[in-house]
Amino acid sequence: MVYHSGNQLIDPHLIFEKSHLQSGMHVADLGCGKTGHIVFPGASVLGDRGVIYAVDIMKDVLSFVDKRARVENLLNVHTVWSNIEKLGSTAIPQGTLDIVFLVNTLHQVSEYEGILEESKRLLKDKGRIVVVDWHHRSLSFAPKENSMVRFDEIYAWARKNNFVVQEDFEVGKNHRGLVLYRHN
Repeated sequence: MVYHSGNQLIDPHLIFEKSHLQSGMHVADLGCGKTGHIVFPGASVLGDRGVIYAVDIMKDVLSFVDKRARVENLLNVHTVWSNIEKLGSTAIPQGTLDIVFLVNTLHQVSEYEGILEESKRLLKDKGRIVVVDWHHRSLSFAPKENSMVRFDEIYAWARKNNFVVQEDFEVGKNHRGLVLYRHN
């Protein structure tokens, strides 16, 4: 079976490079989506000793990701159903993740704080939150202008929560990325 990778607009390997993803890490893709855009290439980078949690609120999405992981014999992919906007709702042990990926997730909500707080809860000290989302509306299927991510709010949240912006980078023509580093 051929799977759509979703990497025509966003190169996952650029995101992995910027986030310092390494073999053996434990990470999560919150709002993973059906393509597993971060999940499947991430699983390969992480190797047998690493773990990637594919987290989504849509059970059919998780079923699709789970099926593909089994077909590709990726034993390090674990699907988790969660409402990531609600603090404490994600069934991943607190303080265990090296990186939380939020790729094309924040433009779907009006308030970012819940998702960012849930991401922070799951991170180890010195962990990273990686936000990649739309910031230009040059394509017909891009989110509406009022749904574009307000990166200044993410910067403000980071300062308030002991994160530094380790990297602010372009991800193709339409997306922007931030690597938030937890330094406490």
